[in-house]
Amino acid sequence: MRIVSLACSNTEIVCALGCADLLVGVDDHSDFPVDVVSMLPKVGPDLEIDIARVMALEPDLVLATLTVPGHEKVVERLQSAGLRFIAPEPVSLSDVYQNVLEIAELLAPAAPGVIQRAQALISEMKEELTPTARGTQHANDADDSETDSRPSILVQWWPKPVITPGRQSWATDVIEAAGGRAVLADENHKSRPMTDQEVTDAAPDAVVLSWCGVHPDKYRPDVVLRNPAWQRLGFVTRERVFCIGEPFLGRPGPRLVQGVRAMRDVVEALRS
Repeated sequence: MRIVSLACSNTEIVCALGCADLLVGVDDHSDFPVDVVSMLPKVGPDLEIDIARVMALEPDLVLATLTVPGHEKVVERLQSAGLRFIAPEPVSLSDVYQNVLEIAELLAPAAPGVIQRAQALISEMKEELTPTARGTQHANDADDSETDSRPSILVQWWPKPVITPGRQSWATDVIEAAGGRAVLADENHKSRPMTDQEVTDAAPDAVVLSWCGVHPDKYRPDVVLRNPAWQRLGFVTRERVFCIGEPFLGRPGPRLVQGVRAMRDVVEALRS
C-alpha cells in the first residue's frame, strides 16, 4: 500500500502506528519523525499541495485534513483528480482517538497488527490526556464560571490578531486535561480572533504561545508583554507568558501527550 500524507498530524499518526514504510510522500510541513520525512518526496505546503506530484506517486490512499483553514480547496482537487482519500476534521480529543483508529483500519490490509497497535496508542494517549483527580477539575464540574477555581489560559494560535481556540478544539480539551480552563471554552466554535479589549476583559491568568507555522525557537513572549493595552493585566505584571510548540498542541495526533505535559507544567506554575 502506498500512502501520501498531506498533514503533519497524519504523518505522525502513521509513523506512531509503525507504518512509516507505507509512506511514499508527505507535505512540506511534515517534519517528524525527521529520519522518516527527510527521505520522502515532498508534495508542497499544506495550502498549495501539488496534485500532479501527488498523482505521480501513485498513492493507494491520500491522508488529507480539514483542520487547516483553506485545506478544503485541496480536498476538492483531490476529488476532481479521482484520488482515494480521507480528510479528518477532529474537534475534540475523542475525535483524535477515532481518527487514529480510522487510519489504522485503512492501513490494516497492508499492516498486520496495526489495529492492536492503534488501540495501544490510544490507551497511552488517554492515560495522559484524560482529566484525573490530581488537581484537575473537569469542565462539567464547573458550570458556574464564578466558582471555577481552574486557572484561565489563553492559547495564541496567532498573535496579530490574537486567535485562540473555542469549545470545538482538541486544544481546549488538552487545557482541561492539564487542570486549566480555556478562555473561550464556553464558545461553540473552533477558534476566533480576540481584540485587545476582549483579552483585557477576559483577564486570563496566563498566555501560552503556540504560533502555527512558526518554529518554537522564534516565538516572542515580548510581543505579549509589551502590548500597551495589557500592561496592568496579571499575565504581564507576573510575566506569565509561556511557550508550547505548535507540534505539541496544534497537531491532532500522538504528540498531544507532550503538549498536555507541558500544559500541566504551566498550570502548576500558576498555582505555585
